Amino acid sequence: MKQKIFTFLLIAAAGLTACKKNDSNQPDLREFDEQKIQAYISANGLTGFTADTTKDGTGTTGMYYKIISQATGDTLKYSDNISLVYTLKSFDGKYVAADTISNHFYGYLGQLTAVNQLTGFRLPPGLQLAIHNLLQYKGSSMRVLIPSRLGYGVNGFGSGSISNVNTRIAGNQSLDLYVHVISDQDIYDEQVIKNYIAANNLTGYVKDPLGYYYKIVAPGTGAIDEISEFTTVTTTYTGYLLNGVGFDTGSATTATTLTPYSLITGVEDALQKHASKGTSISILIPSSLGYGAGARTSIPGNSVLKFDFQITDIKQP
Repeated sequence: MKQKIFTFLLIAAAGLTACKKNDSNQPDLREFDEQKIQAYISANGLTGFTADTTKDGTGTTGMYYKIISQATGDTLKYSDNISLVYTLKSFDGKYVAADTISNHFYGYLGQLTAVNQLTGFRLPPGLQLAIHNLLQYKGSSMRVLIPSRLGYGVNGFGSGSISNVNTRIAGNQSLDLYVHVISDQDIYDEQVIKNYIAANNLTGYVKDPLGYYYKIVAPGTGAIDEISEFTTVTTTYTGYLLNGVGFDTGSATTATTLTPYSLITGVEDALQKHASKGTSISILIPSSLGYGAGARTSIPGNSVLKFDFQITDIKQP
């Protein structure tokens, strides 16, 4: 009987040992993320990435980064107000947000991970750490690979099935991000407008001294100075972001009346200085002459805008 009990205990002990060994062979989350990042780097032929050695309490962050351009000056603090554009892709490729026209953030660096009240989206904590610890300066850009535990964790982010494309980031997905922290918004907007003109092979646009670009698509029949800030203008018009997303298209075919003084600065100035009855005019407006840093329902903060106006009638006050 003693022999049988001893034999049973040996078998049980061996079983427990096997279980422990099997458990120890399972990677923890840090190891899991590291394996995924290394596989991603290899599969995509990425070069020039550096492991972040910043300590996060239980080790290093596990992020890998590549500085594309780095400016100098005062290092960024969490209390600093910043404007940035970004792209984001999950490692499985099922979530891709690559549009830097719509992917804007403006606010305190320390609030970067807060939920955007207009879109419901929030940026991952790893990006906040990377900007603060690695990128450090306004006017700089980087690409960073963020482990899932500094991304959206085990639960992921978004709505719908994980099989859907661009609606949900699956759990335990590491992230590939590009970020550019803007130093001078006016200079950045100017380059955005120039890039847009070049990419679309546009011609005929002239830069007004105020800072916007305009093109007279069809000249008017009246005098250029006949529109004042209080003139009632009858027009059809459209407003778009430079990615082609319309934010004001309801008056594209239905005439509406407006007065320049009630419009954003870029439109008000362009209509008064370059338009008359019968004019068709296209305007590319930097954010400082548009809605500025404040985001609206369909307009991110610091957005360059495109307006097209066809003026059919004017009435003097």
